[in-house]
Amino acid sequence: MRLPFAPPLEPMLAKPVAGLPTEDGWLFEPKWDGFRAIIFRDGDEVLIQSRDLKPLDRYFPELAQPLRANLPERCVVDGEVVIATGGELDFEALLLRIHPADSRVRLLASQTPASFVAWDLLALGEEDLRAMPQADRRARLEDALAQAAAPIHLTPATTDRATGEDWFGRFEGAGLDGVIAKRLDATYQPGKRTMLKIKHARTADCVVAGFRWHKNGPGTHIGSLLLGLFDDAGKLHHVGITSSFTWDRREALAGELAPLREGALQGHPWAEWAEWAQAGSADASGQRLPGATSRWNRGKDLSWEPLRAERVVEVAYDHLQGDRFRHATTFKRWRPDRQPADCRYDQLEASAPYLIGQIFGG
Repeated sequence: MRLPFAPPLEPMLAKPVAGLPTEDGWLFEPKWDGFRAIIFRDGDEVLIQSRDLKPLDRYFPELAQPLRANLPERCVVDGEVVIATGGELDFEALLLRIHPADSRVRLLASQTPASFVAWDLLALGEEDLRAMPQADRRARLEDALAQAAAPIHLTPATTDRATGEDWFGRFEGAGLDGVIAKRLDATYQPGKRTMLKIKHARTADCVVAGFRWHKNGPGTHIGSLLLGLFDDAGKLHHVGITSSFTWDRREALAGELAPLREGALQGHPWAEWAEWAQAGSADASGQRLPGATSRWNRGKDLSWEPLRAERVVEVAYDHLQGDRFRHATTFKRWRPDRQPADCRYDQLEASAPYLIGQIFGG
């Protein structure tokens, strides 16, 4: 490619903070929940690079033509590949794309096409823009994408903190998980955590209904706890994991949880999942199973050990997608004062719906 610099390029990263900065000189953007992607374009040649410096093109074939039609002839653009279904972002649909069969990928591309949301311009023609201040790069990006049409989008941005705070609350209903803050005078620094990310943080009481051994091998250290919540009909759903433990605590947990392993499968609400996992399938509702194959890392062992669903744990989470926590939760404390039956979905804070089209249209 005849560009000012060649791929791969480490993306600039963000560090988590508790709230939006209060001083002047910041640019605020929605935090998109998708796959980070840097687009390299030189004429007809297009490369979609992932955060870990690998090509994503084969997983999103439907983006090649729109990128050629909407991006400048020669450029490097930083942004996010997202999929929206039902008016909100759908990260699970993205994970389904990481599949070895081209036929499967192309079928999904036709059923749930992806979009690309641009937020930074790193090169244009012969110019390397990485040393240019963020404010100037944003202005150049707005000019470059002034005529862009779906599925290529320019992310909203504002220098007004009040608007950023409004986005933080309102856009969550469309599946976004926070706000990104960037210094207006900052250069683009590959691999450095120079941006700030402000994400939603909440707590929930969950039933611990199983666990996975640590990847080093079964028998001595707990890898993660499997969390459950009851719906209105009394069905216990697997909603995610928590794994934020020290090495010594993982060893101690193996002993503490041992009594709950006795007779755990008898009457366990997830007893049949072991059979489904062995068959490589999920239940009819499409719910993710504790023993199901990982779509992101196909070599990862997701086998699990059942526990009698008697202990309750409080965890911190940032975002609920569908009926599951979007990311791994953070362990806060055991709650011996809570009954498993009290661990229900209705304790979770609900976000008002906000259609993704309103953001794209803005």
